[in-house]
Amino acid sequence: MGSTSEGSRPVAARDRDSEGRARNARPRDGLGRPLPYGADGVARQPEGVVRTPEETVAEAQALLDEGKPFHAHEVFEDAWKSGPEQERTLWRGLAQLAVGLTHSARGNATGGARLLRRGAGAVEEWAARAGRQRPYGMDVAGLAGWARELAGAVEGGAAVDAGERAPRLRGS
Repeated sequence: MGSTSEGSRPVAARDRDSEGRARNARPRDGLGRPLPYGADGVARQPEGVVRTPEETVAEAQALLDEGKPFHAHEVFEDAWKSGPEQERTLWRGLAQLAVGLTHSARGNATGGARLLRRGAGAVEEWAARAGRQRPYGMDVAGLAGWARELAGAVEGGAAVDAGERAPRLRGS
């Protein structure tokens, strides 16, 4: 009989989804950090949900406001993967902004700042190419400015509370 880890899950076993793909089933906290098996975590966002762009923005904003940028990133990732090809850079950039906030709130200044800047560049590049500065009511210039300001703050040693530093996707 194999050894077990915390929560009595066999060490050698690997979590799988219903199709047999590897998937970590450990519960997660609001910043997406894995918790021990059996711990109470934050409910995960269902994957592969097709939403309208307006639904995506509203759901992601609610999660950001709750201090759950990791979960907001999953909503943006669904849009990136299911949306039209010409909008993938926009949604991927927004997902990078959410992950940058996640890493910043976790105390990873280097990774957080890098992702915030990468996401800012992606959404600005998309807006310039598409000729759309306010797609679905989002303030692209304001988001890029927010991301760069936060990147500088975390590199300067600022602690980040994800809910308090959450961006306003549609401006103030």
